[in-house]
Amino acid sequence: MWKISIWSPTNKQDFRLSQTCNFFFKRLLCPPLVISIKDLSTTSNSHTPNSTMAKIKELSKDTRNKIVDLHQAGKTESAIGKQLGLKKSTVGAIIRKWKTYKTTDNLPQSGAPRKISPRGVKMITGTVSKNPRTTRGDLVNDLQRAGTKVTKLTISNTLRRQGLKSRSARRVPLLKPVHIKARLKFAREHLDDPKEDWENVIWSDETKI
Repeated sequence: MWKISIWSPTNKQDFRLSQTCNFFFKRLLCPPLVISIKDLSTTSNSHTPNSTMAKIKELSKDTRNKIVDLHQAGKTESAIGKQLGLKKSTVGAIIRKWKTYKTTDNLPQSGAPRKISPRGVKMITGTVSKNPRTTRGDLVNDLQRAGTKVTKLTISNTLRRQGLKSRSARRVPLLKPVHIKARLKFAREHLDDPKEDWENVIWSDETKI
């Protein structure tokens, strides 16, 4: 709630108007000389919507072990909570955890399930083993037809876990029909050459010249 104090030189009367009285303020006959605005808001309004709640403090290992010790000593959950200044539900959760897992430590999280089922992994692994030139896009389409929608990155991670790594095929020059005929002619001409003759040949694709 806002209040406005207006002082006029003629009547010297103090008018206290709320913020909603702008209509009356504009129609005053005597123009104001001094306007002082006082914020009369309470401390409860100081809380902003952007303020976040404090994170709940995790119980120390000693406190959790003490809860178990008191439980084994025969004390109830309510008595343990009053003694340690904890809620009954918190004490009960620690005791149930100890009864189930025989420990009060934080258990490892299971994480998100795999996007590709074991059957799908077997399918794409078999496809890649039979045809190493299969692309990730082909595998994505195969799984999508089977009802599983995944990305290429998921395909790569899945194959890597199976011990398969991607490789880029070596680029080779395309052979024209004239090249094919020339190579075939060369092979036929030297088909019966002895092995000793080939030992004296230096192949340009295997040697740096």
